[in-house]
Parts: sequence; C-alpha cells; structure tokens
Amino acid sequence: MKKFYMMLAAVAALTMSVHAQNVGWIEVGDYYNPTGFYNGSYFDMAPTNFYLAHTGAQMIYTPDLLTGMEGREGFEIKYLNFKFNSESFEEIVRNAKVYLREIDETEFAVVEGVKQFFDFGELVAQGRYDFELLDFYGEDQVLAIEIQEPFTFTLGKSLLVTIVLDAEDDDNCTMGSDYAPFYTSGIRGKAMTYTDNWTSFVDYAMGEDFPDATAMLGCGTNVELPVTEIGYTYEKMRGDVNNNGVIEMDDLTALINYLLTGDTTGISMVNAAACDGNEDIAMDDLTALINYLLNSAW
Repeated sequence: MKKFYMMLAAVAALTMSVHAQNVGWIEVGDYYNPTGFYNGSYFDMAPTNFYLAHTGAQMIYTPDLLTGMEGREGFEIKYLNFKFNSESFEEIVRNAKVYLREIDETEFAVVEGVKQFFDFGELVAQGRYDFELLDFYGEDQVLAIEIQEPFTFTLGKSLLVTIVLDAEDDDNCTMGSDYAPFYTSGIRGKAMTYTDNWTSFVDYAMGEDFPDATAMLGCGTNVELPVTEIGYTYEKMRGDVNNNGVIEMDDLTALINYLLTGDTTGISMVNAAACDGNEDIAMDDLTALINYLLNSAW
C-alpha cells in the first residue's frame, strides 16, 4: 500500500492531456418525430422550397437552442439536416452553397421598418443535390448537408446559417403544395427566405437591394425555424474531471468526492464519464483514472 501511494505522489505533478474527437447532436424541434409541416406560401418555407428555381434562407439558432454542448471543447459544426415531406413525382436538382457565421445577435435587424439580412459569412459547403422525389412519394426525406470546411463555434453565440439553392434549369420546379418542410412551431421570426425564378440569392446579396428583405423582393421575413438536426464534433478531455485542461491528482480527488457525495460542483460530467470510455460515471472510471495516473496510458 505504501508503494501504491508513493507511485501516486510521483505522478501528482505531471500535466497530461489526452483529447478524443466525438460527435454530438442538437435537435431543434422534434427531429425524429416531427408532427407538423408548413404547407402555405412558398415565401415562408425554410430552408428552401422547390417551387422556384432559386431560393435561399437565413436562420438564426440562438444560444438557448444550442444546448447540450456544455463542458466540451473544440466545437466544429459538421452536419445540418432538415426534414421535409414530398408528394411530387419529379426529380429536383439543386446546386447548394452553405455559409456559417457566429453572431451576437438573436434577431434580424430592422432599419426604417425593413428587416435586414446578415452578411453571409464563411462558405463551408457546396455541392449538387439530386432529389428523386418519385422514389419516396409520400415519405419524409432529409436535406442532409455535410460541412466540408471546419467551422469553429463558440458557446454562447448564435449560429447564423445561410443556405443558397439554385436549379441548373430555371424550369426545374415542383407544382404547388407538393413540398412541405417540417417546422418548429412557436419559433417564428428566426428565419428569413428569398425566392426568385431567375436570380440567385448570392447575386441578390451582391446587388443594391441587399440587405433589405421585403415581399416585393421575394422575401419571407417572419418564418419559423425548420426542424433541424445540427451535428458537431468536439474534443472531450478524458480524465480531466475538474475541467482545468490537465489530468492530475486533483481530478482523482474530484472524482472520489463526486462518487461519495453526488456533488457535481466543478465536475465535467462528460470528461469524468469518459475515463473508462462509456457515458456513465461509476467506480470503473475511478479505476481507469488511477491506472492512467500510474501508467500514463488509458
């Protein structure tokens, strides 16, 4: 036993960091069991509608919606998924561009009574999407976007998502009422849309009318956020129980205190649970942390 404590003392001064990349998910709205979809004016459909050849949307995901990331580090937005329902027999082709920004604002600005789009931000994804709607007639489908350029996100900020979808053929559109995106009832006014049959949202953003958003310009200005799944990668620091950036004897003390008292003050539950590689905090985590402090390996 004396040798055991001597070995613990020998590692007490070491500062060791082990990072592992993981994927977390945030649902805005009930993504897996959506119940309501929007089936009204195409002006008010975010992130897109297929009624016109050129569409776009800006959506503000406020900090209160981006929950579940506390106690984690190194956030990068990686996936954006949107659910919709279709009763179209057509094949729809769209070229997509996605821009991300982190902002302090939680609302769109209003200048002389006119709502204002934000500058788009950083281009993080682009590609071609083929929707074989006939093959999935009457079924829920997903507009799934994988972010190609790493986008670091700061907790406490709002996430601004700008999506631009352009048809290669200006006639490549659905008939009315064939497309219905699921929406998050009650989160109105956090999205604005753009629709046109000839001009891209990107071109509009470079013109003299931008950033004004009015119905005359083909914009919907009081739109619900669509049902969204946001995927992000993050680093959890395995064993850094007190979340101070290093793995040391203080982490062992903090974990023992939690196991004895259940007091979570100053505890990173994510980092503590990761000691033995699963999502629960138990005696196995304590054993794994002691092993690491003794052997510098998990």
